[in-house]
Amino acid sequence: MKKITKYLLFIMIALLFVGCGKGKNKDENGVINEYNPEQNQNTPTLQPTISLEDTVIEPDENHEGEIKSTISGLWLPEAMENKRPLAIQFSNFKTVSNQWGLGQAQIVYEALVEGGITRILGIFDQVTGDRIGSIRSARHYFVSIADEYDAIYVHFGRTKYAVAKMKELGINHMDGQDGIGTTVFYRDNSMSAPHNAFTSLDRILEGIEKKDFVTVHEENYESHYSFYDKDTDLVSDTNVNKVTIDFSSYTAPYLEYNSVDKLYYRYQFGAPHVDSNTKEQLTFKNIIVQFVKEWNIDKNGYQTMDIEDASGTGYYITNGKMVPITWKKKEQTRWMRYYNEAGEELTINPGKTYITLFPNNRTEDVIIEN
Repeated sequence: MKKITKYLLFIMIALLFVGCGKGKNKDENGVINEYNPEQNQNTPTLQPTISLEDTVIEPDENHEGEIKSTISGLWLPEAMENKRPLAIQFSNFKTVSNQWGLGQAQIVYEALVEGGITRILGIFDQVTGDRIGSIRSARHYFVSIADEYDAIYVHFGRTKYAVAKMKELGINHMDGQDGIGTTVFYRDNSMSAPHNAFTSLDRILEGIEKKDFVTVHEENYESHYSFYDKDTDLVSDTNVNKVTIDFSSYTAPYLEYNSVDKLYYRYQFGAPHVDSNTKEQLTFKNIIVQFVKEWNIDKNGYQTMDIEDASGTGYYITNGKMVPITWKKKEQTRWMRYYNEAGEELTINPGKTYITLFPNNRTEDVIIEN
């Protein structure tokens, strides 16, 4: 079997997961560790960041010793087979909108929280580095999304609605406001709270070990994506060179198509959206717009969505083209699927995917430019 040097880091990380047991999910009270900017010189030493695009092998090579990622359709070393992903909750407040480590996520979800601000959930096959964040509090619909992937959910804080949903679904999670917080998270005191909580690969692994979480999927787990074997253009008359997701006056991110590399480049707050660790702009092969029924759940402006046993419409965008889609979800069985116009399960291109859950009474605020 051909040895591939750039997989060694992934294999080493995967081996760290072996032997973990059943999740227990016991909440405790604890105080977060504080980050010492003088000791760390405000710039923690980063482990090498490997993009999953780098793991793609030329078509004329066989894939012995590899498996396909269930969340990106890209090739991974077989040591990663059946491993549960991480779901990490990121702040998207303007002052920390160029997050640290988000560029490694294979799927990026964005949805409204209170006050017209959005929050981001990254789904990771694996993550590396000493600075991942900033990490923010859970919302119950993000809990539901994390559970779709049988993911280990990483967050700092929660609403009462999120607490109820985590108990209902029995999701494995690590919260900075629980006793595990002193293990998994640290504060950067050079930044303002609450947007200064961070984690790292080593801290996440230690937390998983202490929580005794299972790190492989259950036997009945089924991925909810089907991938083309190779890059495939859509058959569509609708060109998409730019798509703007106009959430509010506070945030209206947009993605622009580059026909050379056939990727969509993300922008927000009037500038390229970059990963602060790598200084590289976030790019996506796929865009899914999922229209959902959404409303205020209380007087505080907390949002809720009809995604427990529901269906709706949306768009799938890739390679400069767009097609309409539908979706169905049954939360209790983790069943979530997208469908094409013929009612067949949607097949998407291998690569990174951006998904927005957007109010279905504001479809005109998703602006398509060709």
